[in-house]
Amino acid sequence: SKQNRGIQVMKAADQYHRFVYWSDEDSCYIGTCPDLCGPCCHGDDADEVYRELTQIVNEHIQLAKEDGRPLPKVRTRPMQELALA
Repeated sequence: SKQNRGIQVMKAADQYHRFVYWSDEDSCYIGTCPDLCGPCCHGDDADEVYRELTQIVNEHIQLAKEDGRPLPKVRTRPMQELALA
């Protein structure tokens, strides 16, 4: 986390939930960030897919900042969704 006048501030990338899951249909791991870019990478190693996904999320955020575009609202809340199920 960044420090801002003694207050911890969450990095923009940390607000967006990232998921890596196995796809039987594709026979590989799929990386997705539902609120930012959707399914965007795949591979045979879950850790490598997560690293690539994190890089893609960071690049999306950086490009939005450079272009002066607002970031999409965070809508995915896994724990809230589980509580409501």
